[in-house]
Amino acid sequence: MKMTAGVEWAVHCCVAMSRADGPVPSARLADLHGVSRTYLAKHLQSLTRAGIVRSVEGRDGGYQLTHAAADVTLLDVVQALEGREPAFRCTEIRQCGPLAAPPEACTRPCGVAQAMHAAERAWRDALAATSIADLADGLERTSGPGTLEGVARWLRSDAPAR
Repeated sequence: MKMTAGVEWAVHCCVAMSRADGPVPSARLADLHGVSRTYLAKHLQSLTRAGIVRSVEGRDGGYQLTHAAADVTLLDVVQALEGREPAFRCTEIRQCGPLAAPPEACTRPCGVAQAMHAAERAWRDALAATSIADLADGLERTSGPGTLEGVARWLRSDAPAR
């Protein structure tokens, strides 16, 4: 299964927003992560449509999470950006070709479809079991002590965005 880079960007932005004191401008989030402002804005709009973040207008506007970070899962973010369609779509190939099985013989999914559906369920369950808060809590271990406070401090500062 292949996801766009936007999923990674959106998840990192949600983690940063989970530590922000208020709305964060999209340009600020893009600069924090060193990513394209226009491409990130497109993904923030997808998160807004999904109800994960909201856009706040005005001089102090930007984006902020609509729910507690513990209530937003990786699955929520992935589905907001990539859609809810399953990765595997069975085309009933066993009913094609010179040795095609008749439709009435295909009353249950074949082994390939069963295995693919089980793998996707496991993948989605793992994403649903991990929240933005879980990722934020683990950031200190994976990126070094003080990382979250540094992000929060940078988001609060008046340092110009690049």
